[in-house]
Amino acid sequence: MTWKGGLVFLLIVAALAGAVNLIDPSFVPGLRGTIPAAETQGPGHPEKDGHGEHDAAEAEEFERGPHNGRLLKSGRFALEVTIFETGVPPEFHFYAYMDDRSLDPAKVVVEVKLSRLGGDVDTLSFEPQADYLKSTSSVVEPHSFDVAVSATHDGKTYAWTYGSYEGRTTITETAASGAGMETETAGPVTIEETITLTGSVVLNQNKTAQVKARFPGVVRQVSKNVGEMVKQGEVLAVVESNASLNNYDVTAPFDGVLLERNTNIGDVTGDAAIFVVADLSSVWAEFHVFSKDLPRIKAGQTIRVKDIQGDSEVESTVAIFTPVAELASQSILARVTLDNTQARWRPGMTVRGLVVVDRHKVPLAVKSSALQRFRDFTVVFAKVGTTYEVRMLDLGVSDATWTEVKGGLKPGTEYVAENSFLVKADIEKSGASHDH
Repeated sequence: MTWKGGLVFLLIVAALAGAVNLIDPSFVPGLRGTIPAAETQGPGHPEKDGHGEHDAAEAEEFERGPHNGRLLKSGRFALEVTIFETGVPPEFHFYAYMDDRSLDPAKVVVEVKLSRLGGDVDTLSFEPQADYLKSTSSVVEPHSFDVAVSATHDGKTYAWTYGSYEGRTTITETAASGAGMETETAGPVTIEETITLTGSVVLNQNKTAQVKARFPGVVRQVSKNVGEMVKQGEVLAVVESNASLNNYDVTAPFDGVLLERNTNIGDVTGDAAIFVVADLSSVWAEFHVFSKDLPRIKAGQTIRVKDIQGDSEVESTVAIFTPVAELASQSILARVTLDNTQARWRPGMTVRGLVVVDRHKVPLAVKSSALQRFRDFTVVFAKVGTTYEVRMLDLGVSDATWTEVKGGLKPGTEYVAENSFLVKADIEKSGASHDH
């Protein structure tokens, strides 16, 4: 073959290859085994399950019927199953076929058993509608279960089983422990209703002394400086009395810290305090209470005091209210005594106070730290062995620690209370969403 003949041959091969590529493989028998349901919708309108769209790989996990549902076949008989939830609570719809032709739903009896993680089994019965069978009760979230379907038609019984899971993953105990995941058991708790106040730490005036010289005179010696610790009876200064010309000592009235020194050697004392000493082992926190909250806040109520960064927290009680409102803010000051033996509270610090104004005993609650978002729901993740699965919750009142659960979770359920976001991330990574 000459080089020209070889070139012509190559051009012919290339043209044939291009023509083959123009052929849709779905029209060539045997070229592609299964055509995705999206390409072969058939008659009717696909039903939406409300759980989002899925990629082609997921669509090919099982054969779909004309309504985009899972197709169950047994010989000439077939059932197509969907979960319909557009404008109604989720419900199963079944379409029956014989030889690929629709059957009258009134001539088919269907029963479904849904075996859930943890051992619960839901049994569903069905009633005929226009061209399908509808479950007589709704399908409770999550739509994650092992499904057993039995159908009877024309004296024959058919049965299928399959798994349909969402929001489920498996994590070994070692991995869960290493990731810092902690669990709790859902049950009754007392939830506190609180009002948040803002205030500041001030000196405990009952443990603060204005130290004065007993007699007018000249200061001959000063022994202490601001910030130094002093002991009861310790000499702070020596004063020469103008009357007797004798020296006398000015001493600390109790153990504390020297906050102010208002004298130096050579000064002449009078009526003003020359030192201020405070015992800082106890301080006050004063909070602004405005008129809208005043009827609900009373002396004796529990209050949790936190610094502005949240590093320190202590529980105390509301002691007293100042009798006069502050002119600028029109607020009343509520005073709280704080133990300060660990020197955590410094006068001048801004603090927040959570006053407990009511307590609600609820029969079922979970840790607020356990809550996550999944689809359009607030959820926790139940733990059964090494399997974790989403639980969609109906929530009630809450506080900083607990949230009431009104539905979606059984009492006694073990759930992930700390680092639950790791379970959510693992589920999202594995693509454990549900496809009806």
